[in-house]
Amino acid sequence: MRTDKIDALVLETLLAAAVAAPSIHNTQPWRFGFDLGTRSVTVHADRSRGLALADPDGRALHLSAGTAVFNLRVAAAQLGWQPVPHLLPDPYDPDLLATVRLTRPAPDAGPPDYRTLYAAVARRHSSRMPFTGRTVPEPVVTGMAGAARAEGAHLYVPDIVQTRRLLRVMSAAETRNAADPARTAESRAWIAPPGSSPYGIPFTTSRPLDAAGRVPMRDFTGRPPGPGRPRLRFERHVQVALLWTAGDRPRDWLLAGQALERVLLVATAHGVRTSLLHQAMEWPDLRAAMRAPSAKWCSPQVLIRFGYGPDAKEAPTPRDVPRPAGRRAGSSAQGPPGPGERD
Repeated sequence: MRTDKIDALVLETLLAAAVAAPSIHNTQPWRFGFDLGTRSVTVHADRSRGLALADPDGRALHLSAGTAVFNLRVAAAQLGWQPVPHLLPDPYDPDLLATVRLTRPAPDAGPPDYRTLYAAVARRHSSRMPFTGRTVPEPVVTGMAGAARAEGAHLYVPDIVQTRRLLRVMSAAETRNAADPARTAESRAWIAPPGSSPYGIPFTTSRPLDAAGRVPMRDFTGRPPGPGRPRLRFERHVQVALLWTAGDRPRDWLLAGQALERVLLVATAHGVRTSLLHQAMEWPDLRAAMRAPSAKWCSPQVLIRFGYGPDAKEAPTPRDVPRPAGRRAGSSAQGPPGPGERD
């Protein structure tokens, strides 16, 4: 689909892709607008859906918003536009996280190569189920690492020994979360009864735990009296990749979010399932312990578990109607919603 006009259908296509992005706890901490004067989609932080304990600095909020920015870029390219992102464009408005300006490609250049990822936007969703023992081929993993580099981030793919170390650190964080009543209450607040809210993780979503304790899947319920969780046998050899950046400021977090979504879409395009492990990033000392051995000055952002999953499709998480961010001078904030799934 290519169009020279920015109309309701174009905005619907752009926002449908944006809201399909993953976000921590499926909080969807963003609002969108459209600036008619610059032909830019604006992405604003919605801090009312922040996590006071798990994300006090807003790092995960920026990471989440970055994934939405990348999806906007992919959808714009699919429509034949050249998306030009600007991160944190207004130093006096820290809640204006990004703008994506829609321009026309040069006559001798087509839309960006990542337009080929558009089909993966609708198929990508986090899988909390066990993966098979099949190893993801090296060319696919190399492509995922290249996707991170293209967005200014890095992907560390550890060996078996380092994988076990990273998973132990993540397990320690999950244990801390479960033992902390305040954090348990915060995470439980994001479990939503069926049909009650477009945010959070539906109560009916399958969230099994690893019977062998190797894979520290997040338990939103914490310790009893939370409802019981099924225990299944997860993959014996877990494949993970650590996404990290050289810096650790809001701009770096937004870059990391774009890199994360590009990695996830490349994986999805190759039939690889993914899930995100974030617990250790919520504790400063454990986050520091997640650093790659060859780059101890790096800033870890998220651990990606990847592999080949079951054929059965998991129930999608709900999405909210994108809310306008409000009017700006010479602009109109609007945007019909599109369907979305995922967390």
